Amino acid sequence: MKAKYPIKVQAIRSEGRTDRFYVFVPLPLAAAIGLEKGETVQWALTDKDTLAVKRVSARTKMDPAAEEAPKRKKRTRK
Repeated sequence: MKAKYPIKVQAIRSEGRTDRFYVFVPLPLAAAIGLEKGETVQWALTDKDTLAVKRVSARTKMDPAAEEAPKRKKRTRK
């Protein structure tokens, strides 16, 4: 499975602060590796042209019921 997702690095420049660079993970790639909101990842420099992303801590298998969005109660008009 070799999928390529070209992305552009975005720069944020603010007065009085150091420049920051952002890289967004495309949704198909995030889904393929099971990346979830709030996870902590770490960049590793493999060589001058290669960065690797690794989860900081091992994932724990969630209860499938906990992964579902909470169901809303329907409001009834009186």
